[in-house]
Amino acid sequence: MTVPLSLGFLRGLGALALLGLGAATVSAQDTLEGRLGELMARAQVPGLQLTVIADGRVARSLALGVRSVDTGAPVTAVTVFEAASLSKPLFAYVVLQLVDQGLLDLDRPLSEYFDYPDLSHDERVDAVTARMIMGHTSGLPNWRGQDERLEFVRAPGQTFGYSGEGFVYLQRSVEHVTGESIEMLARRLVFEPLGMDHSSYRWTQTPDADVALGHNQNGTVRSKRDVGEEANAAWSLHTTAEDYSRFLLAVLRGDRLSDSLRAALMVPLANVVADEDDGPGDVMWGLGWGLEDGEPHGWGMWHWGHNGGYRAFVVGFPADGTGVVLFSNSDNGMLLLADALALTVPGEHPAVQWLDYESWDDPGRLVRLELEEVIRVEGIEAGIERFRLLRADQPEAFDEATLNGLGYALLRSGLVADAIIVFQMNVAMYPTSSNPYDSLGEAYFEAGDYARALANYRSSVRLNPANANGRRMIERIEREQRAGG
Repeated sequence: MTVPLSLGFLRGLGALALLGLGAATVSAQDTLEGRLGELMARAQVPGLQLTVIADGRVARSLALGVRSVDTGAPVTAVTVFEAASLSKPLFAYVVLQLVDQGLLDLDRPLSEYFDYPDLSHDERVDAVTARMIMGHTSGLPNWRGQDERLEFVRAPGQTFGYSGEGFVYLQRSVEHVTGESIEMLARRLVFEPLGMDHSSYRWTQTPDADVALGHNQNGTVRSKRDVGEEANAAWSLHTTAEDYSRFLLAVLRGDRLSDSLRAALMVPLANVVADEDDGPGDVMWGLGWGLEDGEPHGWGMWHWGHNGGYRAFVVGFPADGTGVVLFSNSDNGMLLLADALALTVPGEHPAVQWLDYESWDDPGRLVRLELEEVIRVEGIEAGIERFRLLRADQPEAFDEATLNGLGYALLRSGLVADAIIVFQMNVAMYPTSSNPYDSLGEAYFEAGDYARALANYRSSVRLNPANANGRRMIERIEREQRAGG
């Protein structure tokens, strides 16, 4: 007899004990706190901060759950979270103030301000401007591989391509022009004027730090990294939801900006979907912010954050002064995003569709949880049998991503041999798709079987020549083989 999917899901509610949420909280359907607490339990998100903006002010501020499942210390209003890529809009706000001061020109090539060593080998650097970087049309990749040379992946100024490397280039240029570090600039132009007392790009661990520790998908605590001298405009901001709300409100009002730049914030610079050449879409990119157009709010400014162990999201609507800031300390944080927005800023959110994160109740996720538990408790053979039964009963819950996600969950848990079997099954089911081979290659590499890893990476790249990770791993394995490694 097939075990219902809901049973596998309900087992996951054991996370309630870890979250410190009692049954009274979960059943309190008439309160925002109660409904968010229930979502956190179902998504297995240990800690959360959320602020709701209404009528141009902070209407609600919530701190829920725990900073760490190991300590059980509660999240408070001043608990610091990693903002991840929510770092970028704040740095863009710094840059725009420098433009108003005449220190930078948005459309002057950055190479005229600073000779960036990482791009000195390519003359196309002379076309890159601050406006391109903030609108993600610089032509640079998101991140290069370790020890890789920075290369353009498309022509500057042509199409959207999200790039953290671009923001690092802009950061180095700004620091060169001003003679100040990103931390000094942010403190002078944003943190102190806006009263953001718990924010820094250079967070460093202290014994009494009130910081939310990141958690993996399976709920284990991740080690917290210091930033210090590695402050990075693209990802290293540490802050609270209340602090970030002060920044969001300032941007929605256009504080500290000239009238021209205040208006420019809402001007789309690029479609985020490559084939939208016939006019603006409902998800665009502007000066450091994503832009979305949905009823009933109209055009809004948004961004998301995705660091290891942390997920974050912000959206604000200048026309009606509404918005929300959400920080979580879990890789599962985006599982509750759509529901959290429905509770706080209801309406259409095209950005969420574009991001395409799973929701906590997606059938594919519930299937993976069920299969993962069976494999852990009963072994891989029992897991394969359960897979066959569930697939027969719930075919709509299965696609290429189902087994791929299961394989990675097993790989992260150290069940490498089981992960290899799952990835092999996925390759057999989707033999013309590149990604299953790439994943199987990673599992073989993890197992130390470099010959099979190389064969699968080559198969992946043959099917998708644009697979940068596959090409990078092929080069790495071949290089180590030549060196006798």
